[in-house]
Amino acid sequence: MSVVEALEQEFGRKAQKEFLPMQPGDVQATYADVDDLIREVGFKPVTPLKDGVARFAAWYRDYHRV
Repeated sequence: MSVVEALEQEFGRKAQKEFLPMQPGDVQATYADVDDLIREVGFKPVTPLKDGVARFAAWYRDYHRV
């Protein structure tokens, strides 16, 4: 929900949410372990969610000219 909330803030409108029961294939939680990526490639993601969403929103507005 934090991604949805950040998008709502960026675009200045509320998302229409429809909450449904768990669907086949849904998982309760996921975990990303980027240790191998950091060790092998030297890439360490550091962009905070809010900043990434703001960048996406800026790209979207520019790309779609809205």
